[in-house]
Formats: sequence, structure tokens, C-alpha cells
Amino acid sequence: MIYMDNAATTPLDERVLRKMMPFLQGLCGNAGTAYGPGRDARNALERARQSVAALIGARPEEIFFTSGGTESDNWALRMGLQASGRRGLIVSAIEHPAVLRTAESLQKEGVRLTVLPVNGEGFVEPETLANALSGDTGLVSVMAANNEIGTIQPIHELASLTHGAGALFHTDAVQAFGQIPMDVQGDGIDLLSASAHKLYGPKGVGMLYVRRGIPMMPLISGGGQERGRRSGTENIPGIVGFGEACRLASEEMEGRNEAKAALQKVFLDRLLSENPHVLLNGARENRLPGNVNISLPGASGETMLILLDQKGICASSGSACATGSVEPSHVLLALGRSALEAKGSLRLSFSEHNTAEEAALVCDVIREEAERLRGMSLAYETYCKSADSPV
Repeated sequence: MIYMDNAATTPLDERVLRKMMPFLQGLCGNAGTAYGPGRDARNALERARQSVAALIGARPEEIFFTSGGTESDNWALRMGLQASGRRGLIVSAIEHPAVLRTAESLQKEGVRLTVLPVNGEGFVEPETLANALSGDTGLVSVMAANNEIGTIQPIHELASLTHGAGALFHTDAVQAFGQIPMDVQGDGIDLLSASAHKLYGPKGVGMLYVRRGIPMMPLISGGGQERGRRSGTENIPGIVGFGEACRLASEEMEGRNEAKAALQKVFLDRLLSENPHVLLNGARENRLPGNVNISLPGASGETMLILLDQKGICASSGSACATGSVEPSHVLLALGRSALEAKGSLRLSFSEHNTAEEAALVCDVIREEAERLRGMSLAYETYCKSADSPV
């Protein structure tokens, strides 16, 4: 198997699993109890909180553990608006559904929602945000790096503009957390969402960073865990794994990124030079290392995935959270891609464990299968005539 879908989820690092195993077997204490095993669980939880906080320059007490990025996004949007005391919410057009669907739900509850367009490379231009801000804006939410096209947003500048309007700034950092350096203090981030399974940690655990001083509204009520802010018995094995994954990311990020960026360059150079009418979605620069998103007009992305899977290659056609959708990617449409181009998209996301030989093989398979599918597509014939005609 050639695994090239790390943006969907990363495999669990064996070193992370080893840290988790004692809490999956013998150490079964509830962190809310006062006896020995409970204290052991509590101590392990707090050590993990320190590791998570250190990865983004936060204080441990500003980190709250959740079930994952979706819960964190939901909580951040509702809490941020309530804390601001205003009813205006701004999000970008290429946010993850966890943000967009929550924003739409809030709109139905009376929130004034503004959806910011992006440019052709997927960037939120600061001027666009500046023009959208108003005295009623309470929260701005722009993801740090896009899950489909890997575009890294100018978070520092966007947050600065937001604060200038007296609003709070949230970023969905699920794709960026542990992949690129982040500093919540230096970047001016008030709320940040992340998930463990994107950086070789376990699924089902995430976190929300909340800058100290922001009034907190619990999303889940109950026994008062997480200092009364997020109830529910803590997932100690998952949290311990999350902490270890963050520690490893802090130590290994630079080397991981160098390897992924080198593979990304080799792959793109070969793919774009050997395949006609292949479109790179997003910017060539300022994107996550290892992220490649292409459009192959006339070759269905979903069909390509099946053909790749038959050859042992794991990839995706967009967000893994929207797999099975018959609609073209909202991210690619926001970039200005046509429906035909968006439906012919593939996302490949490498890890440092992939090889140049694997990349070359995948390039060959994509070329062969795309040619076969395009040979049966009348829409592709029309597309070629349009694309090749003089402007």
C-alpha cells in the first residue's frame, strides 16, 4: 500500500502508542478521583496539557481537551460570539464544514454572517477582511491552513485587523497544528482548534486554546471536568497520546517538513510537465509541505480514487469529511474552478515516510488512468477545445 492521504488522518506513531498503552491496560484510574490511580491519571493529563500548550506558545491553563476539531470549532464560534457581546460573525468561504455549518446554524439564530471570498490561489486578502469588518463584528474565523489545498493564510495580519475592530480571532488549525510553527501570542490568536490524529496521534481527541481572560461558555454541561468548562470523563489514553504526539512534533517538525517539501517539489515538477490540462489548485508557495491538490478535467475524481485504490494507492478527492458527496468541492469553486475542474480533483498529502519511488509510481498511475477516463469523456473534448483556443 502507498499511503498518500495524511491530510485525512495520519497513522498512529508507535512511540505515541507506547505512551498510551499503560492507560489502556493497567492504569485505569479516573482523573476525577482522589486515590492513587486517579492521581496518576490526573498527573498524566496535566503533563500532556503542557506538551500541547508548548507547541503553540500557550499557557497550559489555556488548553481545554475535547473530542476533536469539530467539537472545538463549534465551541469556539459559539463561545467567541458570546464573549464578544456582538452579533456579527465573519468566516472565509473555504472553511471546513465544522465551521461553515456552525456559522449557518448561528445565522438561523439571529447572527449576522459574512462569508469572505478568497482569491484564485485560496488566500483571504487582508483588504477583503478590512472592508467586511464593522462595529457589530464579534468574531472572525479563518483557518490557518486549508485542509484541501494546503493554503497557509496570513494569520498574523488577519488577526491584527480583527483586533483593530474590537473583535476576537479564531483559527481552525487542525491541518496546521504540529505541521508548521505557530505562536498564538505572536500571531494574536484568541481561539485555536486542533486535533491529535493529524500529527500521528490518536483519533477522537482534540483541543481548544482559549486566550486567558476570554469569558468561557461551556458547550457541554455535566460533571464539571476541564475546570468546569468541558464536562465528560477525560479520555486519558487519547490525551496522553496527544501530548506525546505534540512533543515529537516539536522535536521533529523541521526535518519532517524538509522531507515532505522535497517530495512535493519532485512530484509536482513531474506531474505538471507530463500531463496535459492538469491544474494545480492553490498556491505553489505558501502551502503546507506535502500537500498536492490537482484538477484533471474530464477524469472524475471519485472514479480516479477507485482506480488508485485498486492499485494500492490511498488518496482523496477533497475533504475526507465530505467523502461520498456528489457536489463539487466548495473550496475549489471558491477559487474559481468550474464544476468540471472541481469534480476532477485529487488531493495527495505526503508524509516524510513516503519515497521518491512511490511518488514516481503514483505519477505514472495518475497519467495512465486519467488518459483512459478522458478518452471516454465528451466533456473533456469540449474542455480541450475551449482551453486550447486563443483568447
